[in-house]
Amino acid sequence: MKLLTKNTDYAIRALIFLALAGGDYVSSGEISREDKIPLQFLRRILQELRKRGLVDTRGGVSGGHRLKVPPEKIRIIGLIEIFQGDIRLVDCMFRKRICHNRNKCVLRKKLLEIEKKVTSELEELTIGSLVKDIEKQEVKSV
Repeated sequence: MKLLTKNTDYAIRALIFLALAGGDYVSSGEISREDKIPLQFLRRILQELRKRGLVDTRGGVSGGHRLKVPPEKIRIIGLIEIFQGDIRLVDCMFRKRICHNRNKCVLRKKLLEIEKKVTSELEELTIGSLVKDIEKQEVKSV
């Protein structure tokens, strides 16, 4: 099981790149090269982020993409929901039918508790908080 799909990972990386650009427009080619994200995937991801109101796009020679929303307002849980749907550790399905033991299952109850904890942690995490962590690392390495 993966918590993050490639699309979500690429979206987070692209948004961090745009946040670090400080409001300047950045081409998708530059993001692709610097973060080693396949350009065709990146373009689709940026298109979805634009559709969701997170990224602003401008055409032309000096065009590109930039954040439309402050990085502190872009929650990782929201990105997961855009590209993956809700976080679910347990489906309680067996052969495309709801499990008959669903209401009594001890494992299901524990997994739902873990799911709530993971979701709660991810709700606190934003693009802005990740950028701050990057900046702290850069200061330490200087």
